Amino acid sequence: MARVLIVDDSPTELHVLRRLLEKHGHQILLAHDALQGIDVARRERPDLILMDVVMPGMSGFQATRKLSRDQETATIPVFMVTSKNQESDRIWGLRQGAVDYVLKPVQEHDIIPKMKAVLGS
Repeated sequence: MARVLIVDDSPTELHVLRRLLEKHGHQILLAHDALQGIDVARRERPDLILMDVVMPGMSGFQATRKLSRDQETATIPVFMVTSKNQESDRIWGLRQGAVDYVLKPVQEHDIIPKMKAVLGS
């Protein structure tokens, strides 16, 4: 299946998302903050990135913007995965370069079809 980078500062969220995606055969890469996520994305070139928004230091919005403007990572699709449920947050995330916006808690029946559509599988 796909190589998916999960970027989240919550160990619980990392664990839950990792288990969910591994159940569907995906290989998982982890990053505990936005800067580490950018580094891992550049080095590993995952097929998809699941990016939290609220993290210390750099936000997921800022990281997504950097990734989408970097020639090395611009083609990697990013899903914002967040508890920020305002329409303005969703629009802002998409304007930063995200291809989708998924609310926490992540529901398997919601994220897996979206991932398959983006990954073409």
